[in-house]
Order: sequence, then structure tokens, then C-alpha cells
Amino acid sequence: MHYGAHRLKNLQESVIRSITRYALEKGAVLLAQGFPDFDPPAEVLNAAQQAMRQGLNQYGMTWGQPALRQAIARNSWRFYRREVDPERHVTVTCGVTEAVIAALVGIVNPGERVIVLEPAHENYHAGIAFAGGIPVWVPIRPPDYHFDPEELRQAFRGGAKAIIFNSPHNPSGRVFTRAELQVIADLCLEFDTVAITDEIYEHLVYDGHEHIPISTLPGMWERTISISGMGKTFAVTGWRLGYAIAPEELTVALRKVHDFTTVCAPTPFQAAMVVALNLPDSYYEWLRGFYAQRRERMLRILADHGFACSLPEGAYYTMADFTHLGRGKDDTAFAYWLIDEIGVATVPGSSFYVSDPSLGRGLIRFAFPKKDETLDLVEKRLQRL
Repeated sequence: MHYGAHRLKNLQESVIRSITRYALEKGAVLLAQGFPDFDPPAEVLNAAQQAMRQGLNQYGMTWGQPALRQAIARNSWRFYRREVDPERHVTVTCGVTEAVIAALVGIVNPGERVIVLEPAHENYHAGIAFAGGIPVWVPIRPPDYHFDPEELRQAFRGGAKAIIFNSPHNPSGRVFTRAELQVIADLCLEFDTVAITDEIYEHLVYDGHEHIPISTLPGMWERTISISGMGKTFAVTGWRLGYAIAPEELTVALRKVHDFTTVCAPTPFQAAMVVALNLPDSYYEWLRGFYAQRRERMLRILADHGFACSLPEGAYYTMADFTHLGRGKDDTAFAYWLIDEIGVATVPGSSFYVSDPSLGRGLIRFAFPKKDETLDLVEKRLQRL
């Protein structure tokens, strides 16, 4: 007897997490999973400790502690002049991953189509499978990672309940322009499609690029679920705190899934995030400068050792072409060889493509949210190439 659900038959174990486990066994430097290897701001750590000492260790409000939802709403206005009601429009989740799955399961019926701009994070495919939806893949092709508007229109013509995409983009580092977002918005309006946007890297943009939530474009608030979180911005990925901002009808749908999946996000960490979200603008300016320095150093190290890299406009990854190194074009084999022989862990580029994995062949993703000592070690180990 086969006990697994049919809707999960095409899901495989996460490539990123399996590589991370293998890298830990081998003692490799972890540039695969996208997490910082340094502590969050001291005041945020102190706030979490204080919350625990003050007894905030039990279940909290299902949709999120009121103070945190209010802080999220204030920052929505602070950064984007988007006015939201913390009671009706904001839901705190256990990370962006849960928010994505709650959104997809909450609005997608079995057999309905969901457009995915790929390369894409593995969790999007999983969430669509959980909902019983049908993924429709639209490629963003290297090396410039722009989508073809006509290809996208063809995907919409077949009918779509939703489109899901990520900007600033993982793994490419692209930041979608206002013109690109307008193309997506126009199609959503024309075909009555919901936009689910993963904006977890919203504050990590470089060289004058601007993150624009598609929900701020005309007509899009009513049909957008904007998802973000605190893990990347404040170096607390293990605290599992995300949130969704959406109009009331969409919020009601995703809250039903959230309620019966996780009950609530971690209570003491929610209190700490109120402190984090109230940090001054100078923190965000420092953050962008700090990661811009990581980016420059990572790109320089990779170029010095024969990799050809795309320049990230945002987020904290770069896709690197390794084919000039004379080790073929099998990205998965190369990624494991890099762990075994060089001691550096990355992610195969093909793992981000479902419809045509060949688009990621010859590429691996490096994550650079690392302290100087880690990058020093990466540079030293890559000298073995």
C-alpha cells in the first residue's frame, strides 16, 4: 500500500537543506542556506530575553500580538505610504514559509492554476502542491533575469487563480522595476488574478535600486497578499517570524490556514520584533551598506577564482557560472565536489528551476550574509581550485 498523498508525488526533499546537512557532516563553510552567521542587534536580543523573563512564554494571539501588528502597520506607512489596518489586514506567521503556504492553501482550489516566476524558492512548489493547485512556470532566464512579457501573458491566458513571485529576487538578486511590476499588475487586473508577493529581502537593495510593493500600484491592493518577515532584516532567521498584509477577504482566507496550522508565532520573539521594527532609519542605511560590502567582497573573491557572476541588485545571493573552471556543466555534481574537495557549500542552480532545469545548469548560488572571518575562510579554501 502507498500511504503518501498523490498531491505530493512530485515533491522531493529540499535540495538546500539536504546539501546543508551534507556540508555540516563534511565541515564545509555554509554558503548554501541563506542565513547570517552573526548576531542580531543587541537591543533586539535584550528585548527577547526581557520578554521571556517577564513571562511572555505561552500562546499569544493567533493573528499576532497587537503591538507587533501595529508596528508592522506603521512600517507599511513609513516605508511605502501604504495604510493598513493591523486588526483586519495584518497576520503574523511562523516565518515567510508559513505565510506563503497559508496564502496558497487559503485561496487556491484543487485544479486551479498558479503562475510561478522561476528560478524560484522550493517552498512555492510545495505550497501549490499542498493546495492541490497546478503550477504554471514562467522562466526568468539568465544572465539578466528578465521575464518575457509575452510569455507571461500566455500563462495568464490559460487562466490563473494566482501568481507568486519574489522581489528582491532569490536566487538571482534582481529587483523588479516599476515597469515590470506594472506588466504583472495589468495582467492580474485583466485576468482577475491574485498576486502573492514574497518580499522578505525588501530592505536589502543596492546601487539606488528601489523595492516597490506591487500592492501599491493602482488597483492591486484589493488583489495582493504581501508577505515579508524579520529573519533576514534583523539576522534572526531561526526565530521564525513572518507576516502577511492583505485586504480583509484574503486575510480571512489565509488566517483560517494559519489558525489550524501553527496557532501562533513565538510569543517572546514577537515582543522583540516590536523593538526591531522601531529601529531608526539609520539602521536600514547601515544594513544596506553592510551587505553591499559583503556583496563586493564575495564577487571579488569569486572573480579571482574563475567564476563569472551576475551582479545582485538586492537580496544576498549571487548566481555564479562555473563552466570556465573546466569541470563540466553538471551543477549538482560540481556543488558536491565543491563540498568534498574545497570545503565550501553552495546550491545547484538547477534546483531553482522546475520546468527547465537546464536553465540553471552551469550555475551555483553563493549566499554572502557572512562575517569577515567566514569570507576569509572561503577565500582561502577557494585557492584550492
